[in-house]
Amino acid sequence: MSITRRQFAASTLALSATAWAPAWAQGKTIRIIVPYAAGGPIDVTARALAERVKDSLGTVIIENRPGAGGNLGADLVAKAAPDGLTIGIAATATHAINPWLFAKMPYDASRDFAPITQMLRVPNVLVMNAETAQRLKINTLADLVAYAKANPAKLNFGSGGNGSAGHLAGEMFKRAAGIFAVHIPYNGGNPAQLALLSGQVDFNFDNLATAAANIKAGRLKALAVTTGQRSSALPDIPSMSETLKDFEIDTWWGLVAPAATPRDVVERLNKAFVAALQTPETKTRFGQLLAEPVGNTPEQFGAFMKKELTRYESVVKTSGAKVD
Repeated sequence: MSITRRQFAASTLALSATAWAPAWAQGKTIRIIVPYAAGGPIDVTARALAERVKDSLGTVIIENRPGAGGNLGADLVAKAAPDGLTIGIAATATHAINPWLFAKMPYDASRDFAPITQMLRVPNVLVMNAETAQRLKINTLADLVAYAKANPAKLNFGSGGNGSAGHLAGEMFKRAAGIFAVHIPYNGGNPAQLALLSGQVDFNFDNLATAAANIKAGRLKALAVTTGQRSSALPDIPSMSETLKDFEIDTWWGLVAPAATPRDVVERLNKAFVAALQTPETKTRFGQLLAEPVGNTPEQFGAFMKKELTRYESVVKTSGAKVD
């Protein structure tokens, strides 16, 4: 007996749905691999989402697998069974910076993952020690650029390490503004912030959520956020692009599955997580971290990551940062 193409397609979809359904019916657990330690913004937001999707997806747990700048956890996702039960976080570092920073990568950022959705974006902010800014009479980004041009190599900036987001943002700023400042790497974001607060360095590019308390307390002078538009959380702080046209860089992360994960599984995951990102509770929770929920299609997130990967190639190579 022959069947039509339409009947064949319908039976294929039915089999696919049947194969997927037992994952929930049998009470299996989905795990989200976070390639960073517990307690940070990525971990906190992943746990918040896991709680929001339990009604639609069942039990979702977080598994922290830090190491190698996020590469260890990302590689576990890439090599996991493509059954929708193991997904993970793709972040600026793991999917845009590290492929150019590390001499050897255990995974291919552009081929080994199936995008699910971008979760959020977090603005970075250019901050100065408030006393230093007052002493140098720097009140705006334009003032900082003018001072740097008039005083070559007198300014320095700190970061959480060579190849970190703060380092690369600083290199982009130097190139866009046509200035020079000495980069001083520290062993992590917290030591870099302490160095800025104590006046050991002149300026940093920091995560807005991390810097906000010291900005509001008057210990840090915020000159500009690095997103294309001002942040709704601190609307009085100008964007970098208001002074340096087209300057835009921020921190982002989202959800990915192994590359061979069936399309219908990816779509089910996308639907559940995007719905969770749009709830008032999630927006409030993320707002406390000064993060902006995104929630887009797999195609949109995939195109975004591809664009970011291409953009950071020149940034990393210009910076000279390398991890062997």
